[in-house]
Amino acid sequence: MRIIIDGDACPQRVKEICEEAAKEFGIELIIVVDIDHYIISNYQVVVVEQGRDSVDYKIVQIFKEGDILITQDYGLASLVLSKASAIIHTAGFFINRNNIDSLLQSRYISERVRKQGGKTKGPSKRTKEQDENFKKCLYKVLHEKLRSKSKNKTREP
Repeated sequence: MRIIIDGDACPQRVKEICEEAAKEFGIELIIVVDIDHYIISNYQVVVVEQGRDSVDYKIVQIFKEGDILITQDYGLASLVLSKASAIIHTAGFFINRNNIDSLLQSRYISERVRKQGGKTKGPSKRTKEQDENFKKCLYKVLHEKLRSKSKNKTREP
């Protein structure tokens, strides 16, 4: 299990929370960004060429069964959903089989509105509540995985 961050447009506080969790739980953390985003981290930073969806393609390529994805991108989330332990939106909620269709539908509708010259609500200022919700989601997954891992070890002869 690894934490993989879609680093383009990922809030700094989310990266910090992930780094703290990776250290606390002793798990690998990978941040994937394009060349236009300069990121300093004590963890692995994968830099890809600039280009539409280049970060997404790299994440799909390196994503393994059981990894945790941190992203705001519903399209990317849908591509790795079947392999992910969890997908956590940077605003602090899970992206899963129960909500992916409605999230993709709302993205599609927003794109249509913008293409027709309309305006859609842009991102709002990040709140402490979003940071707290994000941390709760991430730590919930990590604690559950740790618990199930230790249960499996005690069952082995």
